[in-house]
Amino acid sequence: MKPFILVVDDEISIQELIKFNLEQAGYEVDVADDGIIALEKFEKRRPDLIVLDLMLPGKDGYDVCKAIRKKSNVPIIMVTAKETELERVLGLELGADDYITKPFSPLELVARIKAVLRRASGQENAEEQELHVGPISMNLDTREVTVSGQLVELTRKEFDLLHIFLKNVGKVLTREFLLQKVWGYEYEGETRTVDVHIRHLRRKLGPQGEERIETIHGVGYKLRGN
Repeated sequence: MKPFILVVDDEISIQELIKFNLEQAGYEVDVADDGIIALEKFEKRRPDLIVLDLMLPGKDGYDVCKAIRKKSNVPIIMVTAKETELERVLGLELGADDYITKPFSPLELVARIKAVLRRASGQENAEEQELHVGPISMNLDTREVTVSGQLVELTRKEFDLLHIFLKNVGKVLTREFLLQKVWGYEYEGETRTVDVHIRHLRRKLGPQGEERIETIHGVGYKLRGN
């Protein structure tokens, strides 16, 4: 079955461009031109991924993202003409998995969608279904994380980041390495993305996150072992 993608953009020309290229890449596509219709379509049929513009009538992309995140962890790629770091960070903090600015190459968007869906599939090697560092435990089969036995709810990207750390305990991981491993392709100058997600991850893990995920200034991060 083809992955189903919901494209939300109020510019018909952009809608048609994205829809055409995604269908050529083998995806099933539906479109919405405002936030309210997008949420209605989301409820009617849950997509495998959402391409979401920020500037929308009805409800803007931020409100749509917040509403969806209350119900689902479906991958969301935000699309906007805004290019400031503040806008990017706000979108990521609301739970977006990726962010692309207009004008963009349709081929780049397709590549990002493939990368996000690949990461969202949860396919991992059978020999490492459970990982443990101190009181932090991860089950890759159920995608559950516990700290001292207490379940911790993580977004998909937070889970993937923690997975990389747990597989590389004690190693210093650069922001560029984390971007490539977790997002699946190279970001240029977008290392702030990693910082935002790690800040959220630390907070959700509580004292264990603050103590164990060390900032290595000028380089990246390291997860301390026992």
